[in-house]
This record gives sequence, C-alpha cells and structure tokens, in this order.
Amino acid sequence: MLPLALLAGGVIFLGQYEDELIEGELTALRVQAEMVAAGLGEGATRGVSANEERIDTELARQMVVRLVQPTGVRARLFVTTGELIADSLTLPGLGAQRIEVSELPPAREPSWTDKIDEFQEWVDQLLEYRRRTYTIYSESAVQVARDYQEVTLALRGNTTSAIRTDRGDRRIMSVAVPVQRYKEVLGALMLSHDDRKVGASLRQVRLDILKVAGISLLATILLSLYLAGTITQPVRRLAAAAARVRSNDGTKPSIPDLTERRDEIGDLSSALREMTEALWKRMNAIERFAADVAHELKNPLTSLRSAVETAARVENPEQRNKLMSIVLDDVNRLNRLISDISDASRLDAELMRADLQPVDINRLLNEMIDIYRSAQLQKLDVAIELVVQGKGPFRAQGHDGRLGQVFRNLIDNALSFSPPGGVISLTLSRDGGSVIAMIEDQGPGIPDNKLEAVFSRFYSERPQGEQFGKHSGLGLSIARQIVETYRGTIIAANRRDDRGNVQGARFTVMLPAI
Repeated sequence: MLPLALLAGGVIFLGQYEDELIEGELTALRVQAEMVAAGLGEGATRGVSANEERIDTELARQMVVRLVQPTGVRARLFVTTGELIADSLTLPGLGAQRIEVSELPPAREPSWTDKIDEFQEWVDQLLEYRRRTYTIYSESAVQVARDYQEVTLALRGNTTSAIRTDRGDRRIMSVAVPVQRYKEVLGALMLSHDDRKVGASLRQVRLDILKVAGISLLATILLSLYLAGTITQPVRRLAAAAARVRSNDGTKPSIPDLTERRDEIGDLSSALREMTEALWKRMNAIERFAADVAHELKNPLTSLRSAVETAARVENPEQRNKLMSIVLDDVNRLNRLISDISDASRLDAELMRADLQPVDINRLLNEMIDIYRSAQLQKLDVAIELVVQGKGPFRAQGHDGRLGQVFRNLIDNALSFSPPGGVISLTLSRDGGSVIAMIEDQGPGIPDNKLEAVFSRFYSERPQGEQFGKHSGLGLSIARQIVETYRGTIIAANRRDDRGNVQGARFTVMLPAI
C-alpha cells in the first residue's frame, strides 16, 4: 500500500504544485511586461503635437527585441488602432517581409529518457484534464488587437492575463499591459510563452516521486520476501505437520519447535505441539483402555463359556445348579463391567462439555453422609463421621454429580475394607488456596508398592472373603480422572500408629478453592 499511497499523494501534490507554478509564471510575466511597457513608454514615444504622443514603430521594434530576447518570452506590441507594430519573433529591418525566428531545441541522439518523456506526456494527458477546458490558441496571418481579449482590455488601461492551449496541447500563458505616457494609453504590450518550464518542473518532481515510490516498492518487495521467509514458510511447515498428524500412520508425529521466536508463530507452534502431545496421549490412553477392556471382558466370558459347556453335559441336578450359579455370577460381573466401562468412556466428554460451577464440598459431604447413614451401614456395623477443621468457605469449581461420584467411590472403597464395628472418618479442611478432604478407614491398608497402582484401570486388590467380581476396578481410576480434570490431586497413603504399624488407608483429595 505504501507505493500506491505515495503515488496517490503525489498526484494530489502535483496538481497543487502545478497551479502554483502557473501562478508564479503569470506573476513573473506581469512584472516583466510592466517593466518593458514602462521602458517603451519612456523611450519609444515621440510627440506628434503639443498634446499628442505616439509610439515610434522602428524604435519600439528594436527595444522590444532587445528587452525580451534574454528572457526567452515572446513580446507583441499593439497600438491603439489595433495594429501589431512589433513582434519579438520577427526579424527587424526587413521592411514588409515578415520572417519569424524561434529557438530550436539542442541537437542530440534519441535516448531512453525520450521514452520516459513520452510516457510522462501520456500521463499528463490522463491526469491534467483541466487543460482541455482552456481556449484554443490560434494565430492569424495578420494579427490585430481584437484577436486577443487581454490585449483589448489592456488598450482600455487594464492589466490582464490568459491561458490557452495550442494544437499540440501545450499551454500558452500570456499577459497584456497598457503602454502609457503620462497616463495616456498609447498601446498594449503582450508577453507570452509556453509551459515548457512548468512541464520540466513537473516532470522533475514527478520523477522524484517515482523514485521515492520505486524505493518504497523495492522495500515492500524485500519486506514481503522477508515476511514470506519468516511467516509464510513457518506457517506452511506447521500446516504440513498438522496434515501429517491427520494422516498419521501410527508413528508419533513431530511438530516443528518454533517457540524461540516469541511471537504469534511461536505461540501457534507451542499450541500445536501441546495439542499434538495431548492428542497422542489421548490416543494411547484409548488404545490402552481398549486393551484393558478386552482383557477384563475375556475372563468372565471364558468362565461363562466353560460353565455353559459343562452344564450341557452334567446330569446331576446339584452340580448343574452350582454351574448355573457360576453363570449368573459371571453375567452380573459382565453387566457391572459394561456399566462401569460405559461410564468411564463418556466421562471425558461430559467433563469437557459441562460448564464448571461452584460446589460447596461441606454441603456435599453432609448430604452423602446422610445417605450412607442408613440401614445398610447399620447392617455392616460401620460408622461414618465428618470432621470440619477451620472456617470455610469450602467451595471448589466442578459439578455436584461428578464430585459426588469421587467421594462415593472413595467411601465405597473404604466400606469394603472396613472391619465390623469400624469407623470411616471424613476430614474437611482448607489450606491456603486448596480445599482438602481426607477419607480414612480402619482396614488392612494398602501395600506400600501399590499406593499408585490402586488408581490404575481394572486394578483390584480386594479383602479376603469378598465375592469375586463384585468390583470392576474402575472406581479409583474414575475418581482420579475427575479430580485431575478439575485441576486437583488425589493421593493414597496408609495410616500408621506411633510404632509404624498400619492402621488403615487414607485417600486425600485436594481441589483449588474459590
């Protein structure tokens, strides 16, 4: 846009500059005409009578030529009768024979600048449309004052100017002033010349503008090449890398690392790298999840198939009933597995789509305890209590249902390990910018080498005597997935007495407080 703006501004500037040049030329012509007219009034007049003065024709011709020849303008002198008596383009002293003299341009060989001049003339014709509104200049064989309106006005004592165009589309500027002797108008002097000086000045200014525009265009081209190298090519590399991610053949895609640029391209590269890494982790997680699901479904299906095949060959009613009981357990186990797998598979999508809302953890835990304090807990002979330490508020960003699922899974896990007469303790506190909830039981605890493994999918370390297949092994994995989605953490540990003996398991959930 810069070269175009310079050219557009140059056109506007040239129009104003041209008007100023023309006005300056007319002013200079007027001053020169007044000086020459004053000289003619003093030196080229003679007295015809005591009350009458006339212009001496021969003397006036010589003075006109001598006075205007150095300036390069054309001078014509008209007397009051309208007759032309002197013309600086006519050789003096040759009687009635009229020979016009004009200066020829210097002889030179054609050059490339002529092409530029031709181009500029063509541009002039396009841009300088005002020239077409001027009166056409015509010159008769015998010139008289009435051929030129400014001369007619000058014979009446007025100084006037005019601009005309000739057949070659050149402007002819003229000024006519009265020639006076003692305030008596004896004639009119008209000075004129074409616009070659104005055109030369305009061409020089236009050439300067074109030079600046050319330099700006060159700078724009160089800048475009620079931008193409520093912006377009990196963006193309990133686009090609994104295309490789889309058509991935199983290998981990590589995104160009442009983070050192510290600009928008660097930010884009960083975002694409993080997005690709997250996508790759998600794909790997899906593959591992599918493999784990296939493995977990294979065991009850194998047991179910074996029991069905055996039942078809057994005739003993007692053994057949036992096999049918195994089939029913396997079916229930499959149903539980499929339900938990379905819940785990849509968990991510639900967490991402739902808007986060403030959740009062204290209220949530009290409502859950009211539910657990039921006939089921009395039947299991397990007590559950909540201890709130410090002052609230105990609010965190999340969803009631999913955070409730976290604490429900942890409490269910604690119930399955709590002995008869045991107590499950829930402790709620706040530490700086975190809400901390601890769930402790009085069970056998967790093996020290399994404190992290308990959060793995389908991991199940059940207490002795519990019916096989009652749990799918997805509860703690789902709890960690939910907590980490809300930018929190969940850790497992063992409760120990002063002697270091394990007194039970402890799960700590930390969520950002609001």
